[in-house]
Amino acid sequence: MNPTTTALVLIEFQNDFTTAGGSLHGAVEASMEATGMLPKITGAVAAARAAGVAIVHSPIEFAPGYGEITRHPYGILKGVVDTNSFVKGSWGAAIVDELAPAEGDIVIEGKRGLDAFGSTNLDFILRSKGISTIVLAGFLTNCCVESTMRSAYERGYEVITLTDGVAATSVAEHDNAISFDYPMFSKPSTVAGFVGSLAGADMADTSRVY
Repeated sequence: MNPTTTALVLIEFQNDFTTAGGSLHGAVEASMEATGMLPKITGAVAAARAAGVAIVHSPIEFAPGYGEITRHPYGILKGVVDTNSFVKGSWGAAIVDELAPAEGDIVIEGKRGLDAFGSTNLDFILRSKGISTIVLAGFLTNCCVESTMRSAYERGYEVITLTDGVAATSVAEHDNAISFDYPMFSKPSTVAGFVGSLAGADMADTSRVY
């Protein structure tokens, strides 16, 4: 892996998901604890920064009242509205302290849906920086991370998904996505495998880490 052409994309590591008291934390807590994903990603970000990997934060935010989306949302966005989650300027929408953006990090603005590419300039930023490999972590395993993974695959990026750096609303949903969907559109890896690759470890055999 070439760190200078790699970006670690952190999807929705925001208090509403990550932190006790967050509006959706209870829904993802078991999945987070099953893999220990937050401390693992915190360590991975430090290693990636040190190696020269671009760190990209992709939070989701809505104005109070959710005027950016339909008045009659359904599915996952209905859950966001019903729980009053990710309201711009709120504590819940803030990136968790452990992963607060550092100088030189990129914070993507405008994410209003599932795919981090969909309503943002993420693709433009990555291509302008010469990024050809993206490494994905965050929430939800089978929702925003998977949507972004599929979109990146279609755009021709080399896509690596961190199987113990993502979380879902249940362990079963998490495991199902990693077992059946992730290998179709990415090269699944553990966090340790990714960090090891930055130190020169061989990641060629990804089949043994998901």
